[in-house]
Amino acid sequence: MTKRVLILNGPNLNLLGSREKSIYGGKTLADIEALCRETCETLDLSCDFRQSNHEGELVDWIQSARKTADAIIINPAAYSHTSLAIHDALRAVDKPVVEVHLSNIHQREPVRHHSYVSSVAVGVICGLGATGYKLAIEAVAEIL
Repeated sequence: MTKRVLILNGPNLNLLGSREKSIYGGKTLADIEALCRETCETLDLSCDFRQSNHEGELVDWIQSARKTADAIIINPAAYSHTSLAIHDALRAVDKPVVEVHLSNIHQREPVRHHSYVSSVAVGVICGLGATGYKLAIEAVAEIL
């Protein structure tokens, strides 16, 4: 049976390719989605790829994953540093979680050095751009 991976993207990631290219690179979210779908297909995983600027919607999707996904890959973006709600939802879902960031959050402003998501993730990938998503999918395939 094909394993299901939910890939979530947080606020402002819909603007990739047109904002702060020196930090986030030139790839659009559509480019990253295509990479994720291609990677999942080669590893016989199904891919549900979503983005929201709204914390509550992300929490709802995470909660739904209890019945609809086998693993979660999440780039919570700015919510990494602020959202106990996302942390709690991920903890409650009881599925493998991999956290991804396009930039190296540890080289950025001090407020970005802490992530509430990291403590509930089996792994964290940051600073490798879009390749981080591919690596996260490969890790999830191994875990599952």
